[in-house]
Amino acid sequence: MLEPPERIEPCFFEDGMPHRIADLAVELQRAAGTLGQGLHPDAAQELADFVRMMNCYYSNLIEGHNTRPRDIERALRGAEVDPERRPLALEARAHVVVQREIDAQWIQGAMPSPTSSAFLQWAHRRFYEEMPEEFRVVEHPDGTRTPIVPGQFRDTGDSEIEVGRHQPPSSERVGAFMDYFSWRFGTAEKHASRYIVAIASAHHRLNYVHPFPDGNGRVSRLMSHAMAHKAGIGGNGLWSVSRGLARGLREASEYKRMMDHADSPRQGDRDGRGNLSLKALEEFCEWFLAVMLDQIRFASSVFDLERLNDRYRALVKDVVDDRHAPDLISTVLRHGALDRGDAPLVLRVSERTARNTLRRLVDVGFLQSRSPKTPVRIAFPLDYRERLFPNLFADADINAPEPPDVSVFSRP
Repeated sequence: MLEPPERIEPCFFEDGMPHRIADLAVELQRAAGTLGQGLHPDAAQELADFVRMMNCYYSNLIEGHNTRPRDIERALRGAEVDPERRPLALEARAHVVVQREIDAQWIQGAMPSPTSSAFLQWAHRRFYEEMPEEFRVVEHPDGTRTPIVPGQFRDTGDSEIEVGRHQPPSSERVGAFMDYFSWRFGTAEKHASRYIVAIASAHHRLNYVHPFPDGNGRVSRLMSHAMAHKAGIGGNGLWSVSRGLARGLREASEYKRMMDHADSPRQGDRDGRGNLSLKALEEFCEWFLAVMLDQIRFASSVFDLERLNDRYRALVKDVVDDRHAPDLISTVLRHGALDRGDAPLVLRVSERTARNTLRRLVDVGFLQSRSPKTPVRIAFPLDYRERLFPNLFADADINAPEPPDVSVFSRP
């Protein structure tokens, strides 16, 4: 029997947006609009690259791959990584590379519709082109292995798959489903609030279709990142949806539980008119948007200029034996870059003293420069990440707001 693409319905709330979801969409716009306020663009750009690494760390963690941040950083530099950890590090590097390209497309105004088949196939292709060979195969229950063709949807030659209790559309129907998916979610791009909600519903529905033999979860998270840009809540790349999905609002198991919950079929005449449960979609969207808001609020706290300045000054005071160093780091943080010749004026010291302070900060990695004569720019050394940005990769105390009060995460 022919499988109709309408099987992914409902995709939106045609009879009116639920109030709590509408309120979350408005709050997301407000919170994202103030994220990174006061940061110099150069400092924000440096932080955004740091967040990309965090994003790939958590995206890998969702897949059960625990990659050390230090290994990710080494892989990005092309440095040697321990052979046992190298494949995971290269997998993480692939994610960062693709996200950088997505961000560059957005900045240049060249990013296509994130829910289009063309964009999704491009993201999958670029991801697997960068992947190590050992992760470019699908292992089947019978022990056989099938190579993954980068960017190619499942087709008639692929084995059928199951995802938990969910049976995705058959391989021969994936093309039709993706045409419908692209059209359906593309229609939401002209409406800001509706498109913010579409970030949540498209995330689930793409995984429901499961268009690729493997890599669907990673592609869906990259798609959500791109959609956040398109919806105007990207926050200059200073927050990560993957961190929120990996951690949940209260516990890490929420993401998989809520994805499974959104697979639920329609429960009677009062549960919408589509194949899937409208109530389950509402609960999933409310949870997903609350996770996004939680992450934007967290990022606003950790990247708040005044708090970051205080933490950086305290760190420099502990690490660098130079009483002028905290003042210089504050100046560069606030202004993004500093000509070396201006350091004596900023510190009100002799040229020799200023030169020594600059050298100490560059040597320890707090400042960076293309050459000994070019301006210095702020840097955020990975070795001090927990002092500068508590709780990015591990639990630590930071003055961040409580997660939004959403009880959906506890539902089956």
